[in-house]
Amino acid sequence: MRTVLLALMMAIFATPAPSQTLKPGDTLSITVLQDPKLDRNVVVDPLGEIAFPLAGRIRARGLTPLAVENMLKAKLKPNYKDDALDVTVALVSAPKDIPEEDLKPKIFITGEVLRPGPYVVRQPTTLMQAISLAGGLGPYAAKKRIQVRRRAPGGDETIYVFNYRAYEAGADLEGNIALRAGDVIMVPERGFFD
Repeated sequence: MRTVLLALMMAIFATPAPSQTLKPGDTLSITVLQDPKLDRNVVVDPLGEIAFPLAGRIRARGLTPLAVENMLKAKLKPNYKDDALDVTVALVSAPKDIPEEDLKPKIFITGEVLRPGPYVVRQPTTLMQAISLAGGLGPYAAKKRIQVRRRAPGGDETIYVFNYRAYEAGADLEGNIALRAGDVIMVPERGFFD
């Protein structure tokens, strides 16, 4: 009965990619058939190791669950008389490689604005709307030299210069461009003659 239960648990929790290598944050389910007191879930620590009773610390980063299983068998074998020691290691969960927040489209606002930083853009946003999201221009902003830097997929960068003062006067309406994910808005500090 225990073997059937063990097989069922492995089928539920095991990942479909048995050759996946382990990394910090992965959770392993370890079962020792000869000693159920040792059954437990362990997490691969930031150093890439796991700790297991009677085996000590084992480097798991970069190994497959099967390789960790073989290492555990070798370390536990001297403690048991049974030559056919049965140890099973299954990957229960792995951390997401990319946090969901990093997948959302963002623009980045830096320099003389009240709240610089990344901003998620869920709908079409113009340069003026983005400046408003950042709390507006700071008291020392160079209003005539605001830049939008846009990197193309090939790596080339395009720089758009925006004159906020001209926009306020109704002269530079085309400068209020629609932004794209990844755009960086730079609001420089005004110089002595600005």
